[in-house]
Amino acid sequence: MPRILTKEDLRLEDARTRKKHWKRWGPYLSERQWGTVREDYSPGGTAWEFFPHDHARSRAYRWGEDGIGGISDRHQMICFALAMWNGHDPILKERLFGLTGNQGNHGEDVKEYYFYQDSTPTHSYMRMLYKYPQAEFPYGWLVEENARRGRQDPEFELLDTGVFKESRYFDVFVEYAKADVEDILIKITAVNRGPEPAALHLLPSIWFRNTWSWGSDLRRPSVQCGASVPGAACAELSHWQYGKRWLLCAGQPELLFTENESNMARLFNGKNRSPYVKDAFHEFVIHGNKAAVNPRQTGSKMAAYYQCQLQPGESRTVKLRLTDLEPIASMSHEPGLAGVVTSPGHAERAEGVPGTNDFSQGFDALFALRQKEADEFYASRVSGDLSDDARNVTRQAFGGLLWSKQFYHYDVRRWLEGDPAGPPPPPERWKGRNKDWTHLYNDDVISMPDKWEYPWYAAWDLGFHCIALALIDPDFAKEQLVLLLREWYMHPNGQLPAYEWAFGDVNPPVHAWAAFRVYKIERRIRGVSDRAFLEKIFHKLLLNFTWWVNRKDPEGMNIFQGGFLGLDNIGVFDRSAPLPTGGHLEQSDGTSWMGMYCLNMLAIALELAKDDPAYEDVASKFFEHFVNIAHAMNDMGTDGIALWDNEDGFYYDVLHLPNGDDHFLKIRSMVGLIPLFAVETLEPEIVDRLPGFKRRMQWFIDNHADVPEHIEMTQRSARGVRRLLSLANRKQLKRILTRMLDETEFLSAYGVRSLSRYHLDHPYEVQVNDHVSRVDYEPAESTSGLFGGNSNWRGPIWFPLNYLLVESLQKYHHYYGEDFKVEFPSRAGNEVDLWEVAAEISRRLVHIFVRGKDGRRPVAGALEVFQNDPHWKDLILFHEFFHGDNGAGIGANHQTGWTGLVAKLIEQSGE
Repeated sequence: MPRILTKEDLRLEDARTRKKHWKRWGPYLSERQWGTVREDYSPGGTAWEFFPHDHARSRAYRWGEDGIGGISDRHQMICFALAMWNGHDPILKERLFGLTGNQGNHGEDVKEYYFYQDSTPTHSYMRMLYKYPQAEFPYGWLVEENARRGRQDPEFELLDTGVFKESRYFDVFVEYAKADVEDILIKITAVNRGPEPAALHLLPSIWFRNTWSWGSDLRRPSVQCGASVPGAACAELSHWQYGKRWLLCAGQPELLFTENESNMARLFNGKNRSPYVKDAFHEFVIHGNKAAVNPRQTGSKMAAYYQCQLQPGESRTVKLRLTDLEPIASMSHEPGLAGVVTSPGHAERAEGVPGTNDFSQGFDALFALRQKEADEFYASRVSGDLSDDARNVTRQAFGGLLWSKQFYHYDVRRWLEGDPAGPPPPPERWKGRNKDWTHLYNDDVISMPDKWEYPWYAAWDLGFHCIALALIDPDFAKEQLVLLLREWYMHPNGQLPAYEWAFGDVNPPVHAWAAFRVYKIERRIRGVSDRAFLEKIFHKLLLNFTWWVNRKDPEGMNIFQGGFLGLDNIGVFDRSAPLPTGGHLEQSDGTSWMGMYCLNMLAIALELAKDDPAYEDVASKFFEHFVNIAHAMNDMGTDGIALWDNEDGFYYDVLHLPNGDDHFLKIRSMVGLIPLFAVETLEPEIVDRLPGFKRRMQWFIDNHADVPEHIEMTQRSARGVRRLLSLANRKQLKRILTRMLDETEFLSAYGVRSLSRYHLDHPYEVQVNDHVSRVDYEPAESTSGLFGGNSNWRGPIWFPLNYLLVESLQKYHHYYGEDFKVEFPSRAGNEVDLWEVAAEISRRLVHIFVRGKDGRRPVAGALEVFQNDPHWKDLILFHEFFHGDNGAGIGANHQTGWTGLVAKLIEQSGE
């Protein structure tokens, strides 16, 4: 086993070997369960309208739970989160509010401010911050004003309403520290940032996911008032899977009990099966309805009710403990003594765990210890040469990634058929969304893109998440990549599920790339090579690769149509729909992704062939397939047209019309840069030890006259002949980079734009049936309604593809070395090698987040509170994409998923 450096590393090793289940509890609660496909039982698939935010407080969820700053066990049987009330809001603040895809002028959008500041990989320590206005939350105003605005207007945000003026808000910090696997200390600290006294009601809540109302499993867990310990109230939980647990609430708060059951009377004028329903605490706190809660102090949902009056600048801390220690038997008057274990299957508690009645010295000492251990862990992963600001960005990037884990449950067949206890769903659903994915059964903790805007996994997003995750938790990264290839995820035909809105959509095939990168990252940081992981994932990827070839290259010409491919509105046409012109698109990016996929599989096969010669044959197959794709893309294409335009020195999509005519769609976009991703070097020390592969490769080269155009060879390596496989040859690379590194085209001060700025003054237009379709340079929000209008690939900067560009430039440099230089920026007269180009693009991406010489963070744009206010300025939002000209954050603002790649860029290139 590699050398273990920190306490957190030891916990990770215990979790890996299943010695102790440190990851059983974590931030697995969603931020939004309402408005999801899983909860939608409408005939037409109108998920936003079928289960709106207004229903969420009163209606039991079928497939998951949500909350603010919450945790759950990994199967989300038991949930804990914080509810609040400021004395003015019309509803209890139990979950984050935002606009639906149809309400927002740029699609769905959360309208809250919250920040995931820290987490260790095992969640032994976690910290988040929620900013809660003291004035009435402007729910109606946010809906009405955004409805009034058009796509040309900016979004109307919570800060725009003025509710944070004069700092009239509470900072509410939620922290967790694990004393042991099943013993979690919780600390909630509220601070009045305003100039006047203000009331705050805190209701830390614990409840069971409703698994009993649907007719399949009638076992019913319960929570009831338990035997208190001195200085704390106690709730006792009983669950058929976990046995007994206790929630200890320091300070003797009032305990409220109800059922996690729908309020059918409020929702549908129906009859409630229990007088105590899901929204009881809302009724009790806001309307003073004492009869809403169960006087017998039992149910399936409980809250500890703390009422606070805070002076300006004053803070109040609430302490709780969710534990499997029996409270009375585990009391101690000597902090540091171990408690007694009553749940079966658990080891004796370690020395240093405070007694159940210790909410002072021992409690605080445990938090301090876990924070110190978190600092030590990240000090071992993050370079000490960084500024405090860059370390803060990195820490919050990792924190956001780890907080974005979510329990995801979806049984498509059961969802289509309906539950035994419920009415049958509308029959139209069998012709609608996900009808072909009845094999899919998901019941796992998965890394989400954004737990509010995208509380569902996305196949290609997940690949990028795993790159950054591998730096701190390679095991979780590997588990995630394997998970999507399991039989209950992958379609029997080999397709990977895209996302719940349409599992059958097509995302770029980055899984093989991510798997090999995670394999190499783990080898670097742990000193071990997990060949079993690589071999397992390779065999499953063979099925997926075959699906791609059969589905997306229907004419067998090695040119791929692809379809959607994740780039939403990048084209002049909706690439997921039939073309209005008829015919089809030959996609430069679709073909390039397949070229990259071939090279990724080739690299994995060669790695596996080091120990098993059987992989030489399949390596030869991917080598030949790549060369055929490169030839088709550059020389032939369908019916003789290539995707490379020699006049412009750029790759384009080709429109293939029914009458046989072919036309370049001359949009200078990321589509034309993606061919750079397909690049790999064959090292002599690998090829020479695989004689079968080397012999077949040489035969293929000797018998195909065009092959040398796509394979370069050099004696630069002292160990023998080094070969470069790439879609773009040396001359093409130079011409592409001339455009990519031109600041009037792709190169921004903050990375590489998704669309050339050339189109600001030269929009691209196509006229079809008296309708003009147009692509303009739009560096910020989209003015198009394509794909809901909540993302934009017509100018902004996107981290995932920028990251791949950086890596590709490094690979080209590895082969060409310092002899290959380009002007950077173009026409600046300053020539540098490709390694320095890659490093400079990395730094430009990093500078979106770190403070510049002017003291401002580009990501925060014109939001002065984020630039100057001491309680905001060090809080980072990791947006989905960024303004192409000024670097301001755009789109989903908790997309730590792939934007968390900034942590990897900082790790490898600094700031």
